[in-house]
Amino acid sequence: MAETGAAPAPAPNPEADDDDQTVELDLSSTVLDLTSFQLHDLDSVELPTSLTELDLTANRLSSLDPRIGNLSNLKKLSLRQNLVYDAAVEPISHWHALAGLEELVFRDNKLTKIPDASIFKRLLVFDVSFNEITALHGLSNVSNTLKELYVSKNEVPKIEEIDHFHELQILELGSNRLRVMENLQNLTNLQELWLGRNRIKAVNLCGLKCIKKISLQSNRLTSMKGFEECVALEELYLSHNGISKMEGLSTLVNLRVLDVSSNKITSVGDIGNLTQLEDLWLNDNQIELLEGIAEAVVGSRDKLTTIYLENNPCAKSPGYSTTLRQIFPNIEQIDSDMFA
Repeated sequence: MAETGAAPAPAPNPEADDDDQTVELDLSSTVLDLTSFQLHDLDSVELPTSLTELDLTANRLSSLDPRIGNLSNLKKLSLRQNLVYDAAVEPISHWHALAGLEELVFRDNKLTKIPDASIFKRLLVFDVSFNEITALHGLSNVSNTLKELYVSKNEVPKIEEIDHFHELQILELGSNRLRVMENLQNLTNLQELWLGRNRIKAVNLCGLKCIKKISLQSNRLTSMKGFEECVALEELYLSHNGISKMEGLSTLVNLRVLDVSSNKITSVGDIGNLTQLEDLWLNDNQIELLEGIAEAVVGSRDKLTTIYLENNPCAKSPGYSTTLRQIFPNIEQIDSDMFA
């Protein structure tokens, strides 16, 4: 992390024993990056009170050094990819000197529940992805200032305790056990919603209209209906579902990227109004004919630069690539083939 006033952390010595490795730094430093030092603890590390960022990514820490609790200037704390369990995190809820923390990352550890983050009244980013969390209980205590919440790759079965996040812009709940889209109605500033690799069968955006990116890849959808009011939507990812018909798209006039690959679609439709469409992913479907595609994409013929149709019956048509290049005068990529 390069920032004014920051001194780069010294490179680890691979020949030194972990216990003998001492980290020395300028006591006026504001950023300390100890990524991949393989530290079991911070006994050999000085922690200047001037620190605003402390990055402990990819170490072997199983507990939190109590000295961290004295870093009153700290804005960013990352414990990504360590061995931290629930009990080890508990002290942080009493470290009131850290109340001004803005970014807290526990990604890729051993947590089974949401840590108590109630003392952080200015928190903007909270990341507990890649753990073993079984419920979102505890999120109700997280500050309503939050802008980014990441809880992907856990064991969460239900969307809950997020009603107060009126400022939230990014919500990542991919790779969990969600079956229903719910309790999203208060997230009126949400820009990105990532729900891939769950068990969701139907789209329900709870009335939200300002979202720009949505991913529902690898779920159990059989219909595209539910996005009609998301007129600000720019990117929509729906690959690896059971969708058989393109529908509910005609109002999404700001859409730039549409991915409906690996579904059961038999023909291209309902995208004639999408004049901003640049990327269209239709590969691994059941589209029989190229005839009709020109009419289906009439609004974006000049705008489209990338199209994927491989692994459809139509991709075996004589002159497949030539036909597509005639339809789309500014095409730059057809499947894996790039054009200058």
